[in-house]
Amino acid sequence: MAILSKIRERSWLLILIVGLALFSFVLDPSTLSDFFNSTKMNEVGEVNGETITRQEFAEALDNYKRQTGNRVSEMQAAKTVWNNLLRQKVYESQLAEAGITVGEADILKALYETEFIKNDPRFSTTGVFDKEKFKEFLATIKVENGEEWANWRQYMASVKSNLQKTTYDNLVAAGLGASLKEGENEYLTENTKINANLVFLSYTSVPDSSITVTRGEIKKYIENHPSEFEVEASRDIRYVKFNIKATPEDEAEIKAGVAKLIEDSTNKQGQIVPGLKSTTDYKLFFEETNSDLPLNDKVQFKGQVPQIIAEDLFNGKAGDVFGPYKDQGFFKLSKITEVLNVPDSVKSSHILIPFVGGMRADASVTRTEEQAKKTADSIYNLVKNNSAKFKQVADEVNTDGTKGKGGEIGWTTYNVGFSPNFDEDFAKFIFNNKKGDVQVVKTKFGYHIIKIDDQKKEQKALKLATFGRKIEASEITENAIFQDAETFALEISKGTSIDEAAKQKELTALPAVGLKALDENVPGLGNQREIITWAFGKDVTEGDYKRFDVEGGYVVATLTTITEKGLEPVDKAINKVRPILLNEKKAEILKGKFSTGSTLEEIASSNKQTLRSITDVNLSSPTITGIGFEPKVVGAMLNAKENELVKEVVGDRGVYAFVVTGKELPTALPNYDTYRKRIANQRKNQTFNMYEAIKKASDIEDGVSSFYGIDQ
Repeated sequence: MAILSKIRERSWLLILIVGLALFSFVLDPSTLSDFFNSTKMNEVGEVNGETITRQEFAEALDNYKRQTGNRVSEMQAAKTVWNNLLRQKVYESQLAEAGITVGEADILKALYETEFIKNDPRFSTTGVFDKEKFKEFLATIKVENGEEWANWRQYMASVKSNLQKTTYDNLVAAGLGASLKEGENEYLTENTKINANLVFLSYTSVPDSSITVTRGEIKKYIENHPSEFEVEASRDIRYVKFNIKATPEDEAEIKAGVAKLIEDSTNKQGQIVPGLKSTTDYKLFFEETNSDLPLNDKVQFKGQVPQIIAEDLFNGKAGDVFGPYKDQGFFKLSKITEVLNVPDSVKSSHILIPFVGGMRADASVTRTEEQAKKTADSIYNLVKNNSAKFKQVADEVNTDGTKGKGGEIGWTTYNVGFSPNFDEDFAKFIFNNKKGDVQVVKTKFGYHIIKIDDQKKEQKALKLATFGRKIEASEITENAIFQDAETFALEISKGTSIDEAAKQKELTALPAVGLKALDENVPGLGNQREIITWAFGKDVTEGDYKRFDVEGGYVVATLTTITEKGLEPVDKAINKVRPILLNEKKAEILKGKFSTGSTLEEIASSNKQTLRSITDVNLSSPTITGIGFEPKVVGAMLNAKENELVKEVVGDRGVYAFVVTGKELPTALPNYDTYRKRIANQRKNQTFNMYEAIKKASDIEDGVSSFYGIDQ
């Protein structure tokens, strides 16, 4: 009604828009069709010139959510579906360039070889899979059953997509072999041991304070290494959360209200209203008092009752009431309704007589419920006093996992017996009766002849009626917190920064950095899609703020940074790039110190360094003792000539000069096929990297965010 009212109020605006559209149509009829059929409006993306339409994306999204039973969030589903469609289009374009098509015959062949289809009796003739029956089935549902056909069509699309991927991967892998010579080189490179003397000048010997790195240098580095700094569009916010929680005054009021429910009271009509202490109809009491906890009338052991009051409860007697006490966000009252001793575990056996309609009764079961009862009673009379006969009949009659075990179920704990995975009627019999008892019990599976074989760990247990009132903020408190959030937002509207406003109110402003258009979670707040959508709004600029209603309170958020798709801004990349540039500049300074001598000893002496010796270092383990992991330096040693000075070698930890004093080659192998195969397998197992490479080389326009109203 509110929407219709607004439309009526602005009807003149609607008339004006329609009038302008019709006027433009008179001037140029093509403009109207352009307005309603804009290609870009109907797209969510493009891969190598091929469009992914909104309809295609929406159908794939619906199918995916249906397949997953709607167990994934909207944004998770959107990301997965986009990636699936993207992969499909990329492989299609690659195969098309190679002149290869995955057609209907390929898909059918794959379906014929799928186990669940081959084993489906609908598609078999005299027990053998019949291709014609399967094709006839597909043709029939295509005409008669739109929903089932849609599911099969989606499944066949996924089969086609998998075939395309497999075909492409196999084609590429076929050309990724390795030679024996490559295998030999790999073996030698990994296992040649190096002995050397070296001089090491650490980057830490040059103070950071002596080096200047400018923003311009950082920007230039980013531009020269674009692949390392490509980023999606993102937003940074800072926010303050105002939590709605009960004050001490609220808690005191709730506790007092709960305490009043212990004793009887009189209502406005002068009638006596039973309190928890005197009532016997606990279900009615819980309904009339609007308990925030359901009535739990199950037997509870000491470890299962509220631990804050467990000792008092297990020292009490039937009829005692305890509380109010605070436990897990509630003020509670607990009344002992029954004290009993029950076994912790029971060992039992059974004979099952199923009937038509019983759970898990298969097509071979033809007995009615009445017939099953008569059979069970007859067997009971035969076996109730004869354990050997019980086992014999159980093995003849049972068809479940107890067949061959004399009907023995084994030990069942109390918790398992009264869990959703066990039959409650069965559990009630074995836990409420004694060792040796035999009885006919009806369950959802049929009629059982149950024998209690053994019981252990009998212990005290209670039945309780535990009333609970959730501890929540009062309306007065909620209003006060709302007013605090509004006042805070007002301060920001006056130009005060969110951090300064938070400081004045003794609050904490928290950051959420790098939020993406399809994200759902805001760090510290959880799923807050509304905040992310706002941050990506067309008209929202840096410095804008908004108050949001969130679960358990309010959030005031400010948009601090807008990062567009492209290269990472200097401010965000500075912490990553500055250490790199610092080391590059330090390396240039340190290189100059190696010009002070023509021998390793002279270089060490002039730089007041100790000449270091290393032995048996190789590329399999390129760690230099006392320095650390230096693969680039060890690689340079491997390729250097023996007894020749090499200097100004830049490593990860500093700059080096060295002389290789010896290289010990590994023992020659009869052949290097093992290493050749290893190289070949490593290359062929790079399907993910291959896909990432061709995806990177593809022309991709990702507009999924526009599907959710975010234009970038």
